[in-house]
Amino acid sequence: MEWSERIHVDPSVLVGKPVIRGTRLSVEFIVGLLAQGWSEAEVLRNYPGITVEDIRACLAYAHEVISEWQVYPASA
Repeated sequence: MEWSERIHVDPSVLVGKPVIRGTRLSVEFIVGLLAQGWSEAEVLRNYPGITVEDIRACLAYAHEVISEWQVYPASA
C-alpha cells in the first residue's frame, strides 16, 4: 500500500497539513492519538469515517518523512 493513495496535502485544507483523503483528520492528529496509547480499534470507533488502511498510511507517511531527517547531537 502506498501512503500517497490515502494521504492528501492541499493548502486549502488545514493550512496544507497532510490529512487522510476525504477528511480533515491530519496525520499528526492520528499519530498523536496512537502515541498517547490509543489502539487502532479505539481510533476507528471514535472516527468511523476512516479505516485501518488509513491509519497505516498515516504511520507510513510519518515514517517516510522522519527517515529523511538528519539529526546531529548538539555539542556542549
